[in-house]
Amino acid sequence: MFFDEIQLGMTVEIPPAVIEKEKMLDFARLYDNIPLHTDEEYAKTTPFGRLIAPGVMSFMAVWAKYLEVDLFGEELLAGKSTRIEWLKPVFAEDILTGKATVTELVRRNARNGLVQITIEARNQEGELVLTNVTEAVVKCRPAAEVADS
Repeated sequence: MFFDEIQLGMTVEIPPAVIEKEKMLDFARLYDNIPLHTDEEYAKTTPFGRLIAPGVMSFMAVWAKYLEVDLFGEELLAGKSTRIEWLKPVFAEDILTGKATVTELVRRNARNGLVQITIEARNQEGELVLTNVTEAVVKCRPAAEVADS
């Protein structure tokens, strides 16, 4: 989808992502190896009472499902930035679903524009567990095509 076709407020639903315990532990051991993510006995002594998923892993599980939607298709040029806010813990076997909304559009030049997408992810209880604001650089429709339409 070309930048010119994207509308402010446009939304897409993100398919469910299951936080599988073994994948959660594997990710934590590789990238966020702290007891809250990897040691069940320790986690029981915390206010959470059990292991929690690493925040980045929770986000990436939702992000992978968002990418399946392929909102921009071949017109996506690059990502520019991302900001994640974690609001509630995510546990093994939680099911995260989300919604992505276009929250800002800035035409940069004749070739591309900046699209801001805000993602809200909720667990199976409907609780908002994380938000993400991502900026993507998206192609504009070529000038010759605009002139022909």
